[in-house]
Amino acid sequence: MTLPDSATRRHPYASGDAEVEELLTLRREADDPEAQRLLTDAVIERTISLADGLAHRYSSRGLDRDDLEQVARTALVAAVARYRPGSTSGFVAFAVPTITGELKRHFRDCGWVVRPPRRVQELRAEVVVAEEELRHRLGRDATLAEVADLLDCATEDVERARACSSGFRPASLDAPAPAGGTAGDRLPEAGDAFLRLEMHADLEAALSGLRERDRRVVRLRFVEERTQAEIGRELGVSQMQVSRILSRILTQLRGTLGVAAA
Repeated sequence: MTLPDSATRRHPYASGDAEVEELLTLRREADDPEAQRLLTDAVIERTISLADGLAHRYSSRGLDRDDLEQVARTALVAAVARYRPGSTSGFVAFAVPTITGELKRHFRDCGWVVRPPRRVQELRAEVVVAEEELRHRLGRDATLAEVADLLDCATEDVERARACSSGFRPASLDAPAPAGGTAGDRLPEAGDAFLRLEMHADLEAALSGLRERDRRVVRLRFVEERTQAEIGRELGVSQMQVSRILSRILTQLRGTLGVAAA
């Protein structure tokens, strides 16, 4: 099959390009698979800048630009395959939602290191758009209340949506800190130091009430991290007996410490 001149010239795609619609019509009517392939390639050559342009809109949001281009181009190929000339307002009106939908799906599936609930993800996208709109309208950054009012939601929801942005690429706890050490070293330690001290004192008193062999079993299992089989060989008993001994010891310690059994 010989393609028309319009199918062999290369030029940037323009919205409403009649040539693309002509090529898509020819593709739809072609019976020869090779002709369909050539026409598909011709359409993609003229519209790939559309896909790349949509991908680049998302390139500053934490994902690799090349990956976004690949997702957008794959969606463009799918749009070409599904498009029915004359059934919509044109190929652009059909392709843009298809491509942006795939980009958003890619972000939802691959963009989160820590994934928030679906509604929070969706609200985050709405908050970004609302903040930009209000920034242009007000000439300043919008307050939480102004964003919430525009989106008709609670300010707490806007706060959660803003906070989840760090879930895309959270900072590494191993990153060097300016004062030395790592970021993780600077995190406060969870819990109450006095409470931990009290718990350690209670545990020490409870362990002192065990028989000498039982204390030895506790040390072998929880300090030296020996297996039950290894403990059994050292004590000259079976693994099953070690299991029973550990169960009895833990029950006794829970009773002494007033801890409910799991």
